Amino acid sequence: MKALVLAGGSGSRLRPITHTSAKQLVPVANKPVLFYGLESIASAGVREVGIVVGDTAAEIEAAVGDGSRFGLDVTYLPQEAPLGLAHAVRVARDYLGDDDFVMYLGDNFIVGGIGTLVDRFRANRPDAQILLTRVSDPRAFGVVELDDGGRVTGLEEKPEHPKSDLALVGVYMFTARVHDAVDRLKPSWRGELEITDAIQELIDSGCRVESAPVSGYWKDTGNVADMLEVNRLVLDGVETDCSGEVESSELVGRVVIEKGATVTGSRIVGPAVVAAGARIHNSYIGPFTSIDSGCSVVDSEVEYSIVLRGASIAGVRRVERSLIGREVEVTSSPRALRSHRLVLGDHSKVQVAS
Repeated sequence: MKALVLAGGSGSRLRPITHTSAKQLVPVANKPVLFYGLESIASAGVREVGIVVGDTAAEIEAAVGDGSRFGLDVTYLPQEAPLGLAHAVRVARDYLGDDDFVMYLGDNFIVGGIGTLVDRFRANRPDAQILLTRVSDPRAFGVVELDDGGRVTGLEEKPEHPKSDLALVGVYMFTARVHDAVDRLKPSWRGELEITDAIQELIDSGCRVESAPVSGYWKDTGNVADMLEVNRLVLDGVETDCSGEVESSELVGRVVIEKGATVTGSRIVGPAVVAAGARIHNSYIGPFTSIDSGCSVVDSEVEYSIVLRGASIAGVRRVERSLIGREVEVTSSPRALRSHRLVLGDHSKVQVAS
């Protein structure tokens, strides 16, 4: 069995962060979202992985390399444009051959991994196995209809009037029969080759399509709110580790200070992570905050936020529910505000009231 990881999307919902960075590499608890997926694939016993890449191919390849750090053998598959999930399957046709495969969207996050789901697929070997979860607004997802016996009867991509609240999770498993279905597809109203149409084609052709509910937590990290929520979830599982330099400071709860980080005259309330090379001085870092390498937080308060590599925050009274891009500079201005909510692109310089 192989894996097909999709990492070619533009990440429009995470702009301006994704103007200068691949959305799959935005970090959660200081580790790129894509890495969690690759670790899940490796833990499921799959070793050969094809990664579909687009405009951010060089950045993805630099981060992942040959996959050996994950115990994987990675091959990169260029896609000229993000023309749909089924188009990615078509791009990977020669690589996949006649092997079964798991298709994993590189910006998705599933707690607990996919090992049990892969084992189920291998044991039953349907032509397709899809994962489902109930959502409040199905219009943003592929939507699935089930009959009274729980059998998949229909699928539709991002419908205006959904027929159910069951959404497709971004992990699919297929046998090679899906390739014939993909070959018969025509672009949808969105101009894309939809994986939902390919699965519907399998159903219409009499193939066996099984579904399984996601028992754990799943999130499509396509926007800032979801990124912060996943960051909260991951940080909630960290264990205390103070390997860095801490002086005249108070650490409360589960806090990670990596070796090479310095914390002086500050209070950090966990769960929180401060990466190697970061500097926290005379500041408050609140729960569910991750501070990446090379960051500087001075005379400021930061809570429930993600601060990316090399960013600096100085003299800011309160930053919360924010995603701060790489090398961003946030400084104070005379006017006082109680808090600030920021989504800043890399290399920005912003002055806020403090």
